[in-house]
Amino acid sequence: MTTTEKVEIQEAGRLEQLLGILLRSGVLLSALVVAIGAVLFLAHHGTQQPHFSFFQGQPAELRSVGAIAVAASRLDTLAIIQFGLLLLIATPIARVVFSLVGFVVQRDWMYIGITAVVLALLLFGLFGGGSKL
Repeated sequence: MTTTEKVEIQEAGRLEQLLGILLRSGVLLSALVVAIGAVLFLAHHGTQQPHFSFFQGQPAELRSVGAIAVAASRLDTLAIIQFGLLLLIATPIARVVFSLVGFVVQRDWMYIGITAVVLALLLFGLFGGGSKL
């Protein structure tokens, strides 16, 4: 095994470790934000009786990323929970972006192409596939 091959294997291992840290951190941050939102929601609305006789959809401020961020900054408890869920959705997308950067640094053209296609499909599914995010 040549020195170049050993360095490439070490870089690939380092990239995998960083991706694992990214995924764990994203999931933990998301869980923390959702938990904070849930505690705040229960502190404000925990004694209210739910009404199951009619369906009430999400309010307009919880239907887009920008509106969720603005409402969460105002400490709207439902928006904080929704923001935590957005973080959870963003975590695997960040992993794909980070992988793409890693493959560009390694100049691994086949994986750059595959990862770019995966990223394009994810973004299309989120923003172009009829989603209201």
